Amino acid sequence: MSRKFFVGGNWKLNGDKKSLGELAQTMNAAKVDPNVEVVCGAPSIYLDFARSKLDAKFEVAAQNCYKVAKGAFTGEISPAMIKDCGVNWVILGHSERRHVFGESDELIGQKTAHALESGLCVIACIGEKLDEREGGITEKVVFAQTKVIADNVKDWSKVVLAYEPVWAIGTGKTASPQQAQEVHDKLRGWLKTNVSEAVANSVRIIYGGSVTGATCKELASQKDVDGFLVGGASLKPEFIEIINAKA
Repeated sequence: MSRKFFVGGNWKLNGDKKSLGELAQTMNAAKVDPNVEVVCGAPSIYLDFARSKLDAKFEVAAQNCYKVAKGAFTGEISPAMIKDCGVNWVILGHSERRHVFGESDELIGQKTAHALESGLCVIACIGEKLDEREGGITEKVVFAQTKVIADNVKDWSKVVLAYEPVWAIGTGKTASPQQAQEVHDKLRGWLKTNVSEAVANSVRIIYGGSVTGATCKELASQKDVDGFLVGGASLKPEFIEIINAKA
């Protein structure tokens, strides 16, 4: 079955109203492949702004959320609040949340369950660190991370899996197209064995880690690479090139 190509832009802790407004204008004016689903991950304080400035053909995502709807959790935002801003997506389990902010697999699983129950779609991130790849335990690490997410998913049509080798994020090192394809293929095999063949065939597995206009076309040609989660390049006009990688 054909999986709709998916390109997420993760703006991270970047931008202001001026620069993000200009980015939205650039994106709105650009000719983009209509067969690609595009989602921009805005800082939470700019979710409303991003949603109001971007054309409806582009979706917006929060970069994180908490595992409950409301309460005494200073500094957190809930899926209900995200939806109230007209935003339908959230990025969960990004390596920066795991490794900079110490989020556990268990917490990411709980967040995933609550976000999905609240009607958000989830970009769920997994990926190994450099010492884990060099130690030959990439599969062990990403399968364990995937299991915690899978245990909390009822409807896989609302989930995109993002494989992001931590050693390739923001480092300028990109996994080779072959390295990416190999892990994506193994992830699909894991889903087939542990979830179902239908889910394994339909779920989109996207690649993240220093994706640029220069690297996107060859990565996009890989059989099991269904799109990208783009960091720094998503703030630049070259994001359009990446969206159009299959065109």
